[in-house]
Amino acid sequence: MKTQRIGTISALLMTPVMLQAGDLNEVMLLHQQSIDMIWLILAAVLVFFMQAGFAMVEIGLTRAKNSGNIIMKNLMDFSAGALIYWAFGWAVMYGSSAFGLFGTSQFFITHADAGLLRDWMFQVVFAATAATIVSGAMAERTRFSSYLVYTLFITGILYPVSGHWIWGDGWLSSLGFHDFAGSTVVHSSGGWAAMIGAAVLGPRIGKYVRQGKRISAKAIQGHNLPLASAGVFFLWFGWYGFNGGSTLSGTDLSIAHIAVTTTLGASAGAIGAVVTTWIRFTKPDVSMTLNGSLAGLVGITASCDVVSPIGSVLIGVIAGILVVFSVEFFDKVLHIDDPVGAISVHGICGVWGTLAVGLFDTNNGLFYGGGISQLSIQAIGICAVFLWICTASAILFLVIRKTIGLRVSERDEMMGLDISEHGTESYSGFQIFTNM
Repeated sequence: MKTQRIGTISALLMTPVMLQAGDLNEVMLLHQQSIDMIWLILAAVLVFFMQAGFAMVEIGLTRAKNSGNIIMKNLMDFSAGALIYWAFGWAVMYGSSAFGLFGTSQFFITHADAGLLRDWMFQVVFAATAATIVSGAMAERTRFSSYLVYTLFITGILYPVSGHWIWGDGWLSSLGFHDFAGSTVVHSSGGWAAMIGAAVLGPRIGKYVRQGKRISAKAIQGHNLPLASAGVFFLWFGWYGFNGGSTLSGTDLSIAHIAVTTTLGASAGAIGAVVTTWIRFTKPDVSMTLNGSLAGLVGITASCDVVSPIGSVLIGVIAGILVVFSVEFFDKVLHIDDPVGAISVHGICGVWGTLAVGLFDTNNGLFYGGGISQLSIQAIGICAVFLWICTASAILFLVIRKTIGLRVSERDEMMGLDISEHGTESYSGFQIFTNM
């Protein structure tokens, strides 16, 4: 039937006669649907490619003896996450709303038309992103089996519930909460789960040394900064699908504006971080600058559609500065061991980016005469998601720790998770030092 319709339309286009209004509308609708389909699937592929970026960043900023384990986790959080999001997560996030809290329909996306399948494909890659954020903060000491369990819960319940509040016609959406591409929905959700997971798990062996009443943090260097930098470029590349695709339409001309603000936000984040580390540490720090660009991307994600280019630069610069101090705070004050800075990049800068909507939105922002109404709504949403994710994550990780166990043994951690968890080496033939 569909083939016949396309054939009829093609014949009409080739025939030198005047189209009737109804025929012309059908042609225009089909063209718009085709462009939207192509754009959203392309954007989904770009966001999927961010999994490679996350894997490279995590591998580069951790030790060689755990590289294969990180590869496995990034592969499996998408593979297992896609299945649970198909069966359950999509329904909780986008099904018919129950009191604005969670969805109750479309499990297994049965009887789905092409439009629904397209939307599911675009959303599942976002769900996987939220889950993989947690991997970095809990790297180098988490049991692989436990990782699979909490990935399923994050993708199937934790992320979809708060996502429903904001993107699924839930109660925050009805308040007017604005998070265009997910500074809170995706990044802060993943960041807060990462924070709780890392706190419950505990630091890597040798990370903190007690000297009397003072606890000092020891730097555990990653083994491959070039690989980490490649991962950042891959993430930046994929982010154009992340933000631009959130228009949900390939015919929306604001895609160009979003691409520009995304670029400026990321660039300004890198500049903010490099200047801050240069002043603070007397030398421009490589890993902090890499995280600065990611911080700028996270910061601009909520507001990329409603801020001016100048606003995006300011948001990015502040995110780049903020991530440096945040990493130090979690490491040296709270003593939460986060090998890649995921909590700061995604959690803290996700909060900043969400608040920035209430400040820099050219329609409703405080700096543009909009008052504090939008800023207040943004703050309510941030607090609600923080409480939900932290509470649910704490229950989840504590239950896992008490049942199947969350952390590998000291011997396995010293040996490296590649060998102890997977029986293989990522750099066979190279001498790998397994000390601190």
